[in-house]
Amino acid sequence: MNRQRALAVTAAGAVVTALSLAAGAAPASAEILDAKAADARADLLGNVSPALIDELSDTFGLTESEAYDRLAVEAVASDLLTEVPDSLDASYGGLWVAEGADEILVATTDRAEFNEVRAEGATPVLVEHALADLEAAGTSLDALALDGLYGHYIDVERNTLVVEAADEAVAAEAVDAAGIDPSLVSVTAAEAPELYFVRGGDSYIIENSWRCSVGFSVRQGSTPGFVTAGHCGSAGDQVTSGEAAPGTFRNSVFPGSDRAWVAVGSSEPLYDEVNMYSGSRDVANANQAAVGSSICRSGSTTGWHCGTVGAFNQTVNYAEGTVTGLTRTNVCAEPGDSGGSFITGNSAQGMTSGGSGNCSSGGTTYFQPIGPALSAWGLTLVTT
Repeated sequence: MNRQRALAVTAAGAVVTALSLAAGAAPASAEILDAKAADARADLLGNVSPALIDELSDTFGLTESEAYDRLAVEAVASDLLTEVPDSLDASYGGLWVAEGADEILVATTDRAEFNEVRAEGATPVLVEHALADLEAAGTSLDALALDGLYGHYIDVERNTLVVEAADEAVAAEAVDAAGIDPSLVSVTAAEAPELYFVRGGDSYIIENSWRCSVGFSVRQGSTPGFVTAGHCGSAGDQVTSGEAAPGTFRNSVFPGSDRAWVAVGSSEPLYDEVNMYSGSRDVANANQAAVGSSICRSGSTTGWHCGTVGAFNQTVNYAEGTVTGLTRTNVCAEPGDSGGSFITGNSAQGMTSGGSGNCSSGGTTYFQPIGPALSAWGLTLVTT
């Protein structure tokens, strides 16, 4: 059996093992989750716009009551995402919201942790690989530069490092070169990703030449501005026209990350909202949404589109350079949407980076989480 075939067989076996273990996992403490979700639901009532409820109803086929239920479970998952990883430490394998958003699942390599997970209102899932081990394997791929190697991410539900490549042979070469245990890996044939850059319409224009989209309003001390994608401009580049003009790129990182912030004039109004192209969405905070949560994107080319969070810490090998730490979604986007807002409920998530596909046939889009931009540059998110 050649190595390429062995990789495919071993990866498939790892996935089957993880799914089998998940299927046999004990149920979560429904009473605890119900109590937490009830508290979250009470906080949401009166603080969620009718447009958000309508949007969730249309996207997921929900009634108004079911839309509130989904938002409540996602809010609980967001809280657990900040608590459970530290609590489980080395055994932690990931956290996600079930497809129907009626359950929160937490993976662990240690069955002894099951009671602790249930006490949080989540369903424990026994898996073979800790998240830290999968992340370490992914990090070892970041230094490789192979034609046809497009990126990688961790699928917490399948407990595997997914390598995205033009074909299986390229993926096998990468895994071998990085010295990764093939049992940690599964392979996905993928399209070459591209940055969502300049094309048609306008939100803001850089150097009278190319267009991107505003992410979120921020301040650095008393200086107003907004965050966007790093590939949209370099430090010193001028925003010469559009709704956010005039402005200046103060800081920008790309590749490596894909984040920037632009300072605007002191008289420029800063809105604590995101344009839905049929209304607006208030921004209340920057609480991170869990895998499986609903999420929506706003951009100046294709407007407003929604879907779900697929994975954290995606590495993407663009033709222009490699970016790590992105979040993967199944929301569509197109060139010109770069830098635009990703938001879950009223929580800012990040800024559009790139992806593949389009909003006619569907696709995959990655965003740069907003947290690193806020912390690196001392920025304060403008909130409701």
